[in-house]
Amino acid sequence: MAAKLKSAIVSAFKMHGLTLRSEASLYLIDVLAPVDQKERDQWVDKIIEIIQKQSLTSSMIDRGVCELAVQECNAEQEDDSDTIFNVIDAFSVPRFSYVKERKKFLADSTLEKPLPKLHGSASDKANMFRDRYTILHQRTLRHDLFTPPALGSTETESNKFQLKPIEYLVGSTAKLKNVLVLGMLAQLKEGKWFLEDPTGNVRLDFTSASFQPGLFTENSFVLAEGWYEDSVFHIEAFGLPPPELAETTRSYFGNINFFGGPSSIQVKASARLAQIEADNTDAMFVLLSDVWLDNSRIMEKLDLMFKGYADYPPTAFIFCGNFLSSAKVLSHAKTLQECFKDLGNMLSNYPNLISNSRMIFVPGPNDPGHSTILPRPTIPNVITEAFRKKVPDAIFTSNPCRIQYCTQEIIIFREDIVTKMCRNCVKFPSDGNVPTHFAKSLISQAHLCPLPLHVSPIYWAHDCSLRLYPLPDMIVTADKFDPFTTNAASTTVINPGSFLRTDFGFKVYYPASREVQDSQVLENLDRSINGPASQSQSMDLTEPSQPTAGTATLDAYFAEASQS
Repeated sequence: MAAKLKSAIVSAFKMHGLTLRSEASLYLIDVLAPVDQKERDQWVDKIIEIIQKQSLTSSMIDRGVCELAVQECNAEQEDDSDTIFNVIDAFSVPRFSYVKERKKFLADSTLEKPLPKLHGSASDKANMFRDRYTILHQRTLRHDLFTPPALGSTETESNKFQLKPIEYLVGSTAKLKNVLVLGMLAQLKEGKWFLEDPTGNVRLDFTSASFQPGLFTENSFVLAEGWYEDSVFHIEAFGLPPPELAETTRSYFGNINFFGGPSSIQVKASARLAQIEADNTDAMFVLLSDVWLDNSRIMEKLDLMFKGYADYPPTAFIFCGNFLSSAKVLSHAKTLQECFKDLGNMLSNYPNLISNSRMIFVPGPNDPGHSTILPRPTIPNVITEAFRKKVPDAIFTSNPCRIQYCTQEIIIFREDIVTKMCRNCVKFPSDGNVPTHFAKSLISQAHLCPLPLHVSPIYWAHDCSLRLYPLPDMIVTADKFDPFTTNAASTTVINPGSFLRTDFGFKVYYPASREVQDSQVLENLDRSINGPASQSQSMDLTEPSQPTAGTATLDAYFAEASQS
């Protein structure tokens, strides 16, 4: 019996080009022996399918790989309520570093890196910018326009771009033309701009440069094209690094859990979670920003909104700070404590919402906390204690935070990031289409906050919590800027706007259809909440928007990028 089962298992693995070690085959025999013979073949096929999705270094399969696959199979057979909806704190995001020699990401624990400290050392600051550069550099080199043509291909070298390090420029004594460099914009001297990468820095002259679509700020990474002479890099065109779809990233790096969460299951590959997501057409996320709990008008509108949703509870209410209209120097914490208590009393009138909707609170820049440095920790428990007694399942999380719903990955970021990036632009876009430029910049930079540290401070050792790699399905940047919904590289970027300043407007996201609706709390309750039959405008964001073409030699890059 055991010999026959072993032969069947080994043969199934060999058909897929895999070889089982002896301890692995013995383990699978022990696992599958109690299973009914009619179901064994399905179990073996499922285990092989899961193993093939892992980042294997060899066709020889050991026991550890089989154990992980069996655990995932068991988890998929059980109730997976814990994998449907998870909120991930910024300080618990997995930490990975790109190893150039192996061309793969490895966990920091594997590389024996020390645990991060809140206030890091000087090396942490250097590593922060070096890691940002490394992610963009390896991603750019993998793009079709930067990979050399394959043997036997009809492509020619003239159709390709070649990146040069800054040391190539600095080490040259002759004039260099049509040079393309990936580097970070920096002001190493007051009023003088430089381009910097791990190999060095070079002085820039971009008085006659053309700027491709995007918001170019200090400390952002750019593709700079121009000519080099007399220790100055004369820029002809600036562009942003090419984005990469999340599916493409995962195809290169396998089953790595970049996003985080309590489950080791690769939710993106879960057909069952995808089916749950598609079937639950009533699921929706209500997104509000600047919910000032000390403002009587806002409290009245919240009560009206809760009343409208009482019979049809959303999956989650996501409230972004600031939660007070102004920072009260002496009584800020006490005032906010009382306001949350009042909000809890209000919600106690709607037990259906408390039981069926998740209440998520993301702190704003002026809310109580240790400092204004990103990522911001959750609001202290002493302030929210009375509220949590009324709403036991409320989630107070960090800023930014991550939400995993079925197969979708969502990032919530409460910061006036649009305003700050516009204010710190090297050159403001002439067409004034800020949402499109902003979304393109965030996606291309693979980072939530590509700004200088004196404008938006970051804990150096926790910079990985602000990465956008691989790209999530949705990014919510709660900003006081006008509300917008746009799309870049199949990622939806939403700004719900300030609740009061938009005349009590907010956004509603439907994960099943990936639609975003503009909603508003009106005096007439029948028109206050936009449901599935709403006549308000909605946007279908399943298709990515196309970048516009630019000028100079980077034209081909943007023309090709828009088609890829």
